[in-house]
Amino acid sequence: MNKAKKKDIIKWCLKFLLSGIALYFVFRIVDPNAIFDAFFSSHPGYLLLAFVAFNGSKIVAAFRLNRFYKVIGVYLTSRYNLLLYYIGMFYNLFLPGSVGGDAYKVFLLQEQERARTKPLLLATLLDRVSGLAMLALLTFGLILLREDLTGIPYLYPLAWSGLLLTIPAYLLLKRIVFTRFMPVLWPTFFLSFWVQLGQLICAYFILMALGIQGGYLDYLILFMVSSVVAVLPFTIGGVGARELVFLYGYRFLVIDESLAVAFTFLFFSTLAISSLPGLAFSFSPLPAPSGAPISQIKKS
Repeated sequence: MNKAKKKDIIKWCLKFLLSGIALYFVFRIVDPNAIFDAFFSSHPGYLLLAFVAFNGSKIVAAFRLNRFYKVIGVYLTSRYNLLLYYIGMFYNLFLPGSVGGDAYKVFLLQEQERARTKPLLLATLLDRVSGLAMLALLTFGLILLREDLTGIPYLYPLAWSGLLLTIPAYLLLKRIVFTRFMPVLWPTFFLSFWVQLGQLICAYFILMALGIQGGYLDYLILFMVSSVVAVLPFTIGGVGARELVFLYGYRFLVIDESLAVAFTFLFFSTLAISSLPGLAFSFSPLPAPSGAPISQIKKS
């Protein structure tokens, strides 16, 4: 076993351990029976709608990524790009690092000897950055819509600062690091809005499935904050991290901690089930990437 493989195994084990520790603390505070009762008594119809909304957001996200690939001369058919996106989504659950599946997508494209690695990495990274910027923007906006959160010091000044500075910071980063992608700046950022909106709609239907009768804004704020935390490569698929965010967030917001943890389990289940096609696609021959050869990418 080479050194790189050993390093990956160690990373995966650490993530597994951290996820387990986080869940241990969650179940020490919250009654597990209440969580599982809520989980298994959830409304299947609303869960189906949540599943549709989640996958709709992922289809838009795949289309956004394809726009970035086209800038660097990689022309993929919509079908191939979507299959590749689901393969990456599946591997993101298990590969070390929260972007392990993204790296695997780059590997598959680079393996065809049709594109250089650096531009592919930049395009894939920018796809993540674009989504994270819109996620932060909407999170700050939701916080400002919520009144009476005076228990958290400096929350509103920080939220206003974040709301006003997110787009300029994103523009500056793109101009400095991702200069060649400036022509698709606003179209892809607009797509990021629809991606995150789809995630919020998914979260709303999960809340409906759990029979939660009010305080939706509080749950959605914590959902968005937990999505930011889940991006950090410390846990497996965000398991444990989301639960901790909801667990400590109930001290400041009007939510039921048992239902909140059940919500995170249902969201992860939606993610995991949606990712299963990626497993099937990874073991079956993929269609041709494009009808014509992918153009050679010039060195940056």
